[in-house]
Amino acid sequence: MTDRVDAVVFDVLETLLDLDPLAERLEAVGQPGSVLGPFFMRFQRDAMALTLAGDVADFTATARQALRTETKQAMTDAEIDHVLEGFATVPAFLDAVPALRRLSDAGVRVGCLTVGDPDQTRSFLEGAGLDQYVDEVVTCDTVGVWKPAPEVYRHAADALDCPLERMALVAVHAWDCHGATKAGALAGWCSRLEGEPGEVFLPADVRGGDLVEVVDGLLAL
Repeated sequence: MTDRVDAVVFDVLETLLDLDPLAERLEAVGQPGSVLGPFFMRFQRDAMALTLAGDVADFTATARQALRTETKQAMTDAEIDHVLEGFATVPAFLDAVPALRRLSDAGVRVGCLTVGDPDQTRSFLEGAGLDQYVDEVVTCDTVGVWKPAPEVYRHAADALDCPLERMALVAVHAWDCHGATKAGALAGWCSRLEGEPGEVFLPADVRGGDLVEVVDGLLAL
């Protein structure tokens, strides 16, 4: 087992779970599937804005508002419900189970660090077949602020009973890895979503094309 990494926490949405099927739900209620990307970006931005303003961003309320705004007020409450209910049924990426299993087999504690209600997140993970590998679920709802506030990463390390400098975050978002690094944790960035991390963010300790490659890199530190 590695001498450096005692625990690894994964971002969930877009890192472990594939949101693309939500596009089909948008199309089913008369919206173009292409709305998915802008909606999710607006959702994340609005939640971060609320955090910066000193407020607590509720996952469902913020997501509903973002979807309503991005579709120019064209969706009914029932249509919004249909789309958001899809979060509970999205599948895991193919590299998710092998990556989590590899860490578990190596004796490294595994966590998830995400947004929303912890019980709801565990339900998402169970539906995708990932829950058996996850020791702890930490969400921004529990902490009271959203990533990339440093308190979130510190709380995750405490939940996993791990020194912050011996915990690694794994994400497909360079901004998330930047936040973890700034807080004092390790970071593993997967290029699946963004291709390149960009020059404005601190480099992750490990980078790879899929989650297994990232995990192998963290175990080799």
